Amino acid sequence: MYSKYNFDQNPDRENTSCVKYDLRNVIFGKADVIPMWVADMDIPTPSFVIDSIKKRCNHPVLGYTFRDKQYNQAIIWWYSNRHQWNIKDSWIEFCPGVVSGLNHAIRAFTQPGDKIIIQPPVYHPFYSTVENNGRKLVHNNLIEENGIYRINFEELERLAADGAKMLILSNPHNPVGKVWTTDELTKIGNICIKHNVLIVSDEIHSDLVFKPAKHVSLASLNDNFAQHTVTFASASKTFNIAGLSSGFTIIPNAELMKKYKAELEASGAGMGNIFGTEALKAAFTPEGETWLNALLQYFQENIDLVELTLNKKLPSIKFNRPQGTYMLWVDFRKYGLTTKELNEMLIQKAGLGFNAGEDFGTSGEGFQRINIACSKATVNEMLQRLVKTFSPLEKHS
Repeated sequence: MYSKYNFDQNPDRENTSCVKYDLRNVIFGKADVIPMWVADMDIPTPSFVIDSIKKRCNHPVLGYTFRDKQYNQAIIWWYSNRHQWNIKDSWIEFCPGVVSGLNHAIRAFTQPGDKIIIQPPVYHPFYSTVENNGRKLVHNNLIEENGIYRINFEELERLAADGAKMLILSNPHNPVGKVWTTDELTKIGNICIKHNVLIVSDEIHSDLVFKPAKHVSLASLNDNFAQHTVTFASASKTFNIAGLSSGFTIIPNAELMKKYKAELEASGAGMGNIFGTEALKAAFTPEGETWLNALLQYFQENIDLVELTLNKKLPSIKFNRPQGTYMLWVDFRKYGLTTKELNEMLIQKAGLGFNAGEDFGTSGEGFQRINIACSKATVNEMLQRLVKTFSPLEKHS
């Protein structure tokens, strides 16, 4: 299926001010680790996206620009075609990346000291965006059973009833790779509406979902949910354009949209990036969908490779196949290592740069988040290093 695309390339990203490669010494204290941590891809940005940027660069002026009707229409088409959600032009607004959008939403819709619910282990900026804006974090920890995660709805209801003002939802969930079902989303929506808790849904990985799982936007389920939900998304993860710092929000509630726009204007961040606009218009197209479907097949094969190798050679290392995202949430706890010992073995002995699980909350201790959005050659090299480093521990675990 992906024969027309060369996903086996290993583009040299060094000396491009690349966070993933050029900051290895800063992040890991070692410059020669294989970096498989931050969520961008070692897969070339698709040529049709690059071509759209080059075309705009051919014009001699890169002055102030606005997002034209084609920009919103591309988002509307993508959501209708890819996610079966018919959104309206007036519901769409810009955000300079989803994390920036979360900060804007927290300031627009809550007050200092307000309680905001997150669901650990979860994407670490969820913690900092709440705390840096002077709000109070409350944890609705996911329940893990044999690597399968579910929501603690009883606790969620209690926290919502206790005065929380907002829930920040990760869907698909980063880092555990869970794609929430319609039933689960309905329960979340009903609890939050009952207790007047605004739902802010981070859906940046919504396009990166593996069949038979199906991404569903909570706001798409009914109008009542739509009026109580602010959705953030972007083409950045899907098409490897995170460096363009562009995203969008979908806000069906006109009053919430008015508040969001006011915060965006107050921050001076609403102008956006000319190349982010052009890239999205090129990405959210039938050509972009064809490319994405091929990419997902390639990632499935990378996951197959990891699963086969770990089951055969390192059975103490456990992970469940992600339903969404290109990140693996991998459990090393059977080895009985401390957090420090595990991280040192991976970095110093194996030469592997993963995300330490504790970065996603205390319930992530003993886990690692591994980015498999790269060539099969890189995945193979990573696995060889894991086997060499951890095989001696197998008989003791």
